[in-house]
Amino acid sequence: MSEPANQDGAEALPFVAPCRRLDTHAALRWVSLGWRDLTRAPRQSLTYGLVIMLISWAVTLVGWRFGSYWVVLTLLSGFVFVAPVLAIGLYSISRQLSREERPSLRRCFAEQREDFATLMVFALVLLVVFLVWARAGSMVHVFFPVEAHPDWRALSLFLGIGSAVGSIFAAITFACSAFALPMIADREVDAVTAVVTSFNAVLRNKRAMLVWSGTIVTLTAIGFATGLVGLAIVIPLLGHATWHAYRDTIDAVAWSPR
Repeated sequence: MSEPANQDGAEALPFVAPCRRLDTHAALRWVSLGWRDLTRAPRQSLTYGLVIMLISWAVTLVGWRFGSYWVVLTLLSGFVFVAPVLAIGLYSISRQLSREERPSLRRCFAEQREDFATLMVFALVLLVVFLVWARAGSMVHVFFPVEAHPDWRALSLFLGIGSAVGSIFAAITFACSAFALPMIADREVDAVTAVVTSFNAVLRNKRAMLVWSGTIVTLTAIGFATGLVGLAIVIPLLGHATWHAYRDTIDAVAWSPR
């Protein structure tokens, strides 16, 4: 891994920020710290959670009104592709708390405006991945059609193949966004460097990332199982925990803070 070097009196930044080695159960510590941030800024955090819950309800309603049960499943499973961008304000809240500041939604929006160009590049990448996943989901339905009232074998086959295809897209998205967005919110860094840094850190901490991704899936499933109401708490909790995961993993001191 290259170190920053001086060239013509200017500091040349490395292409990838160094990452630290993590213990396998680091995710439990991040969730604990995330809960602490949520309780320290409940109004700001739950505001984001409620907005995301309402968006999820709207997506479900649209999918059910203009599609079918399978369309709703595809749209909700695609939630994993857009959730990291929706949680960007939560990283800002945790960042303010780490500076011993009183969290402010106004400051969150101001910081997001500064990051707007970089965030849009990242959001565009996630949108493309989501659209490809949506198309892949529809293709699974075409090649493995399920009747209006399928038996358990047909349903198991459809869900098994759909989950396998979706897991590939989800794994790529997770590796790219695990630490990228918190890094963008924290440092003067471009989207490509943040994504490559995130991918590198995930590959170097496979066991810890497996536990972390499993934690995310479990908590998100709880949010879905409660009729999406639980997302009002789960998303803020995961957003704050993601910030602490970034701070615990990535050494981004080479880049200027925002």
